[in-house]
Amino acid sequence: VVIHEARPKAGGLNEFGIAAYKSTGGFAGAEVDWLLKIGGIEIKTGAGLGDGLTLEALQADYDAVFLGMGMTGVNGLRAEGADMSGVEDAVDFISTLRQASDLASLPIGRNVVVIGGGMTAVDAAVQSRLLGAQNVTIAYRRGREAMPASRFEQDLAASKGVTLMFNVMPVAVHGNGAAAEIELEYTVSEGGNLKPTGETIRLAADQVFLAIGQKLDGAPDAVKIEGGKIVVDDAGRTSVAGVWAGGDCASGGEDLTVTAVAEGRDAAMDINQSLMG
Repeated sequence: VVIHEARPKAGGLNEFGIAAYKSTGGFAGAEVDWLLKIGGIEIKTGAGLGDGLTLEALQADYDAVFLGMGMTGVNGLRAEGADMSGVEDAVDFISTLRQASDLASLPIGRNVVVIGGGMTAVDAAVQSRLLGAQNVTIAYRRGREAMPASRFEQDLAASKGVTLMFNVMPVAVHGNGAAAEIELEYTVSEGGNLKPTGETIRLAADQVFLAIGQKLDGAPDAVKIEGGKIVVDDAGRTSVAGVWAGGDCASGGEDLTVTAVAEGRDAAMDINQSLMG
């Protein structure tokens, strides 16, 4: 079994995508070490699809291929000033801090605004407070009841001093080349549709983290895609013979680590049965 890993280190979401305050020291690396002790497994790092590696080449070299690249792209902010210094994807921020040897050395703004309402938004906000940010605000475009992050996570953020703002969406980032303020517009929901009200508010923001969703990038053209994900059956089989997929990049399950693990297990069992007869 050969694992092709795009990053320089194996471990996936557990290594790069979980905020430092939620992780125990080295648990992801220890899990990889345990896996390799099984024997017959090789990990090739810096070897993701599109980096000189194609699905066709993998099919030629291996009897079966499993795609588990996750959601590798991030949604951009459609607002004036989104390209300013100080505006950063929250997933990149979390990845950087997870690989840092000294969290205290990481630069953090005094006034941090996180755009989004999911677990990544909460992680970025809480971590910012723990790193010393004076004011941290989560700005979510819908009401509290629609926020993807659980109420437990919302309460956790509030307990750490994070301000939660609901029914606001970003319309502009202001500053002289670097973020200094963010302009938010209040929203209302009418019949399930979100509408701007025209009323705005500005917050000091020398650092803005974007946690507004991820998307599938780099999927092979040959596999069928629907709703932004690879189409699979209950066993993880894609539209291409000999190719399986699972985890966040595939349709059918919740975007949870335990779901991805279960889908990998199910696909492995089906692959084994297909190859062994």
